[in-house]
This record gives sequence, C-alpha cells and structure tokens, in this order.
Amino acid sequence: MSVTILLADDHPFVRKGVRTLLEAEADFSVIGEAEDGLQVVQMAEKLRPDILIVDMMMPNLNGLEVLKQVGHRSPKTRKIVLSMHSADPYVVEAFQSGASGYILKDSAPDELINAIRHILLDNKFLSPKLPERLARLLTESAQNAVKDKYETLTNREREVFQMASEGKTASEIAELLSISPRTAELHRSRMMDKLGLRTQTDLVLYAVKRKIIPLDS
Repeated sequence: MSVTILLADDHPFVRKGVRTLLEAEADFSVIGEAEDGLQVVQMAEKLRPDILIVDMMMPNLNGLEVLKQVGHRSPKTRKIVLSMHSADPYVVEAFQSGASGYILKDSAPDELINAIRHILLDNKFLSPKLPERLARLLTESAQNAVKDKYETLTNREREVFQMASEGKTASEIAELLSISPRTAELHRSRMMDKLGLRTQTDLVLYAVKRKIIPLDS
C-alpha cells in the first residue's frame, strides 16, 4: 500500500527535487504540491495524506500555523518540517505546533526517506545535524509551555495577522480569504488589540520576532 505524501514549499525547484527523490521509492506516492500556506491546509483537508512535508516559511500562512491547522483538519496526517533554519526556537516551536520531524534542507537525501519511515512507526525524527541539546529543550518546552497573547488569536485572526504583516491590504486579504474588506478590517483590528500592537511597524516587528515572516520582509 502506497504512502501518500503532500509537498509544500514556495520554491518550485525545491518541490521538483523532493518529488523526484520521493517517487524513486516504490511505496511512496506524491499526491499533491502546494506553494502557499492556505493552499496547504485546503489540500491536506481534501486529500488527507499520510505525510505532509512543509517548509517553515510559507506565504499567506506560515509553517507553524499550517502544522496546527492541518493537525485539526487532517488529524492522521503526520507532519515533517523541511527547512533551512536550524536555530533552536524554530525547531522547538515546530514540534510544539504538531511536527513529527524536523529536517534541514542541506541534509543528505536519504535522511528524508529515513525520517518518513521512522515517523510512520509513530516515532519522532530530528535531523542528526541539529545539536543534541535540542532533545532536552524539546522536553523542557513541553513541560514549561506558557500560553502567550498570540495563542489567544483565532485561526482567522492568525491568517489575517500574517497577510497584514506581509503588507497585504484589507482588499487583498479579503479576496484571499473570501470575506469582505470590512470583515478583514475587523479581524485585523481585533488581532492588533489582542496583541497590544498599534502600528504596521509594530506588527511587522512582532511577526519577525515570532519567526512568522523572515527578517528581510
């Protein structure tokens, strides 16, 4: 029986390379590709893949939110982050958000194959390139997790949060989410109030601090 896989990365070249690698395995089947976070969530809910491979930085909805929403919409899908980011906070938050594995993009090709097979047995997988201290940090973070203001946002407010931090207007957000510009503005206002933010600069700095958008956005 084939292992069904959904690929999510905003770079077509990366998706093509990963797809070629995976489809060389007789029992792996790539059933879809997505290039932005909203598309990932919609496709995961529709296709219910066994495995989702997702980048940490995705447009419209970042990888952390993708992990959380896919966890709700397709609970049996196991999720692997394939990222260029090796800093501790990225890895810890990925596992807190529902990832079963975290692999660096410069890892050996067979590492992704090994990770998938490992995770299908209900195990966690951490790239050997990542420091050993991360195992301890993951345990400590699970024990000492404290709910912050961002965690009080609804899924829709988080979607608006990322799009607004990327510089999208209310009209652009409304079109992407199939809501009215007025509703988009209300979500933005409520989100800003909950987070205690006043300006667009505050919003962008907060998004960068939480690693939702890259520093050079």
